[in-house]
Amino acid sequence: MRTQVGIIGAGPAGLLLSHLLHLRGISSVVLERRSREYVERRVRAGVLEQGTVDTLAQAGVGGRMLREGLPHHGIELRYGGAAHRIPFERLVPGRAITVYGQQEVVKDLIAARLAAGGDVRFEVEDVRLHALESEPYVTFGGQRLDCDVIAGCDGFHGVSRPAIPDGVLSVFEREYPFAWLGILAWVAPSSEELIYARTERGFALHSMRSPTVSRFYLQVPADARLADWPDERIWAELRARLETVPGFALATGEITERGITPMRGFVAEPMQYGRLYLAGDAAHIVPPTGAKGLNLAVADVRVLTEALAAYFADGSTTLLDGYSRACLKRVWRAQHFSWWMTTLLHTFEQDDPYARRLQLSYLDYVTSSEAAATTLAENYVGLPFDAGR
Repeated sequence: MRTQVGIIGAGPAGLLLSHLLHLRGISSVVLERRSREYVERRVRAGVLEQGTVDTLAQAGVGGRMLREGLPHHGIELRYGGAAHRIPFERLVPGRAITVYGQQEVVKDLIAARLAAGGDVRFEVEDVRLHALESEPYVTFGGQRLDCDVIAGCDGFHGVSRPAIPDGVLSVFEREYPFAWLGILAWVAPSSEELIYARTERGFALHSMRSPTVSRFYLQVPADARLADWPDERIWAELRARLETVPGFALATGEITERGITPMRGFVAEPMQYGRLYLAGDAAHIVPPTGAKGLNLAVADVRVLTEALAAYFADGSTTLLDGYSRACLKRVWRAQHFSWWMTTLLHTFEQDDPYARRLQLSYLDYVTSSEAAATTLAENYVGLPFDAGR
């Protein structure tokens, strides 16, 4: 079996890459170790930058997103008993975010690929990458896939990055001393926009997925266990951290999903080796505070699509050779923003009273300075795609 691009992973990065390549007349095969049901139900990110929304719409896979997604033109920072809105419509005119779950993006992309006759294979076993420096191929389940290029879009725990020989990659990593307990609840949102709350008890985030489904996060110890967080304790802690301004009451409901997410920053560079190109979580992880993970994957795929289109059009390798360099500029900007948001809003056990007063001082600056608020807003809605290249 042969194709032009072998894509490992049927998450947003791999599926979008396959679709964008299809629009350019470039063939691909997508290999995914999980089932279709699993990837379509996997709850992950839900905040889409303006550039991600535009990319999906322009690619013809954004119809349902535009109908059902929730555009937001601001976020709220809540601390010290007061609420402070960061107004995107004034600070970054014409740019916003859209709340639309990653699993919905995946459903839309799978439907589009299958409708176009795309080759997407689920529950593929024993995937291995070979001959990355010469004529690459992939083996899986007793079969062989020959290809000109391999795109590793299989996440942090996938097989693509480990296929690169030792000593090639430089790894940069930061572990945070806490985690996020996230829940999905069958309850209408208590706010029209996302609330980022900083309290002495820890951070909390009120988000949403639809007019009837809400998403919440709590800062918890890094070694927290779900068994220690029954429904009653979760709602009590959310109320304690969110009901800190006059007149706000948190609506509660049935919790349908829950999980604990470690907080870390991770970058492996370069994002390429031979004819293997990494995209998305296979190359980088950001703490979710800045809502950048899915959006970085889309940015990577846009860069890789242009590079592959040039390569298959006339054999030019200029863009492919510069793929990692182009992506990493945006990756490191997102790393910094995610770190900044995380340190701005979370409590750290090692912080003394001096450090906590500095944190509150900076929050006061962000919410009172037009320049500081604009920096937050333009990074949150996403810098234009050409700004990081």
